[in-house]
Amino acid sequence: MNRSFAAEQRGVAVRMALAAVTTAIALGAGIAIAPDLGIATLPDRIAFALRCDVFVFVWVVAMIARIAALRFFSPAEIDSSGTSTPSPQVTNARAVLQNTLEQVVIAAPAHLALATLLPARMLVVVPIGVVLFGIGRALFWAGFARGAAARAFGFALTFYPTVAASLAAVLLIVSQA
Repeated sequence: MNRSFAAEQRGVAVRMALAAVTTAIALGAGIAIAPDLGIATLPDRIAFALRCDVFVFVWVVAMIARIAALRFFSPAEIDSSGTSTPSPQVTNARAVLQNTLEQVVIAAPAHLALATLLPARMLVVVPIGVVLFGIGRALFWAGFARGAAARAFGFALTFYPTVAASLAAVLLIVSQA
């Protein structure tokens, strides 16, 4: 095994573990200290989750805007991505957009499901998940061009809260059946 590959793997593993711990602490602390938000009806819970998820959807808008800006200022790329070979900056921005789309597609339904299933006193996990999503996306974007280890914490901080939300939703559905 290549020594630099092994070092990169260790860097990814350490940062992903740190993101798992950060996620657990943030969600645990939120549940422990947050007040009951008093959102009782199903329509209010769905509206709450959708309002929170606007801040998730905004990341897709930001990534599309980033690509548009890169193309606008590039004589070779202003026409479209189909008529030229993209620059490394556009290639990276497209990869970040793709990953962001994937993350949004799994996060938003998980937040909606949790909002319909959790006891009212625990609904705070939805906005906490959204905040972690935003921080994770910012760190993923900032570290993307510097390699896997540099983006691992941001990726995992986006992904792990969604995994936790999805698993919690499944457990709540099964326990209510």
